[in-house]
Amino acid sequence: MSESHGELTRIDMASLPSHVRRVLDGVDDLLLHHLPMNVRFRRVTSREGLLLHGPSGWAEASPFWDYDPVESSTWLAGAYSVATGPRRTSLHDRVPVNVTIPVVCASDAYQRVISSGGCATAKVKVADPNTELSEDIARVEAVAQALVDTVGAERGRIRVDVNAAWDVDYARKAVPQLDRAAMQVGGLEYAEQPCARVEDLATLRRSIDVPIAADESIRRADDPQAVARAQAADVAIIKIAPLGGIERALQIGEQTGLDLVVSSALESSVGLAVGVRAASLLPGMIRACGLATSHFLACDVVPQRLLPVDGFLPVRDVEPDQSLVDARPVDAEIRDRWLHRLDLMCAHLESVAGGHHA
Repeated sequence: MSESHGELTRIDMASLPSHVRRVLDGVDDLLLHHLPMNVRFRRVTSREGLLLHGPSGWAEASPFWDYDPVESSTWLAGAYSVATGPRRTSLHDRVPVNVTIPVVCASDAYQRVISSGGCATAKVKVADPNTELSEDIARVEAVAQALVDTVGAERGRIRVDVNAAWDVDYARKAVPQLDRAAMQVGGLEYAEQPCARVEDLATLRRSIDVPIAADESIRRADDPQAVARAQAADVAIIKIAPLGGIERALQIGEQTGLDLVVSSALESSVGLAVGVRAASLLPGMIRACGLATSHFLACDVVPQRLLPVDGFLPVRDVEPDQSLVDARPVDAEIRDRWLHRLDLMCAHLESVAGGHHA
């Protein structure tokens, strides 16, 4: 480890402003990581974030840069609660996961299922601004064939993720076509966030047979329960960090009364391990979780990244390796930007809750 790299990746708690230290009371180690991605995801080509250590272990706060300090502070509060709060006993020792298929050509999509580590469920990204619906249909067809070839038609499941890209009229046309493309495995399990507005999701749900899942309408909503009240979805996508940690995320999910799917926000294996632990607290049969995303990162902060085996991820603690964090530091300008962001997030948390935000 070079001294300069260590200075860029480890944040000295004693050097932080007093309000930051108050909000992060109990955190004894704070790292800043930077991980290039090996595939472009919605204009994102790398992931950066904070790794926090406390008496309950490691956690991650890596809000995307389009989140302002107020919204980002929920990620920080969630990581703080995981690192310092009590832990419940898991109900499962492993959780099923889906393979996530980015916007790639059909042949690449097929191969990603084949090499997914035995995943029986695939989440296919669609509606990229630079692609046509016909390309999305071809991608879904290829994924369906790959699932038939690997786990069989009865076990295979396909869900599509639209990321709120369509209006309700276009979704009425597109979702049934994608459903037909998945017919080798019985059609779509659900369409995730086809429209941005809750009222449009509700309208769409009443007009098509494919179940609807809500992600952004819960994760980035002032009122996460609006989806349930409007009967706008069948499934709630729960992302632990953006919703404020394990307990708060599961509480929000349970209050919807919908089926829950725990998913990632493209974290390192530290954040993914938190998601797996959250999913392991769900009683009964667990729907395949969107947590098998570490392979989208060109590298990780742990020596043995979380990768599926037979379509499952194990419930286990992971610890970042300092040498791996130091291997790809952010530059000094980005570090300063993160320190400023941390300052603003903590200022907001202290202002709204006196620092008691776990």
